[in-house]
Amino acid sequence: MASTRLPGKPLADICGLPMIVQVALRARDADVGRIVVAVDHQEVFEAITAAGFEAVMTRVDHQSGSDRIHEALLKSDPENKAKIVINVQGDLPTIEPETIRAALRPLQNPAVDIATLTVEIDDEAEKTNPNVVKVVGSPISDSRLRALYFTRATAPYGSGPLYHHIGLYAYRRTALDKFVSLSPSPLEKRESLEQLRALEAGMRIDVEIVKSVPLGVDTPADLEKARRLLATKL
Repeated sequence: MASTRLPGKPLADICGLPMIVQVALRARDADVGRIVVAVDHQEVFEAITAAGFEAVMTRVDHQSGSDRIHEALLKSDPENKAKIVINVQGDLPTIEPETIRAALRPLQNPAVDIATLTVEIDDEAEKTNPNVVKVVGSPISDSRLRALYFTRATAPYGSGPLYHHIGLYAYRRTALDKFVSLSPSPLEKRESLEQLRALEAGMRIDVEIVKSVPLGVDTPADLEKARRLLATKL
C-alpha cells in the first residue's frame, strides 16, 4: 500500500477488481492448494475476504516477502500441515497459472530446498541492466538449472544464454523456517538479493526455465498495460 511509484497499488482497479484479488484468482486457477493472502492493511484484508478468499493480517515492518509469508504460515497453519509454500507476489495480476505450477516442479527432487523461475534473455539491453537479476546456474536438463549465484551484473561471461530471474519462490516449509532464522548475508547485502542468503548458507535452489516473464505492476504505465492484457484475456 505504501508503494511510492503507485500508492495503494494492491487495491488498484483492474477490470473491475482490485489487483490483489486478480492475483488471488490467478493462484486459484493454478489449482495447487490452499490460497492464503498475507496482508498488512485492513482495506486489503476486507477486499480479499469480500472476494471470498482467505486473508491473514501480518506485521507492517517485515524486511522481506519471505518473512511476511512465514508469519502468515504460522498463523494460518499452526498444525504444520502444509509442507510446501509458493510465494506469489501481489503485483502479478496477469501471471499465467502454469507459471505458478512450474515453480513446484524442481521440488520433485527431495534434495532441493527452494525452487524459483527464470526465462532466457532475448533483449540485449536486459543483459547489462542491473535491474534485471541474472541466474548463474549449472544446467540439469533442458528446462532446469541448479542455481550457483544470482547477480545484477552481466553473468556468466562468454558465449551462451543469460537468464532473467523471476522472483516467484516455492519453499519446503523446513527451508522457509531455516531461511527466516538466518541473518542477512554479506553477498545478499552487497547485491540486494535475499536469495543469496540461502545459497551462502548451503541451501539448494533449483530454477525452472519458463517461456515469459510475468508483468510486475510498479508504475501507472505498468497498471495500464496490465489492464489491457487482462481485458484481452477476459
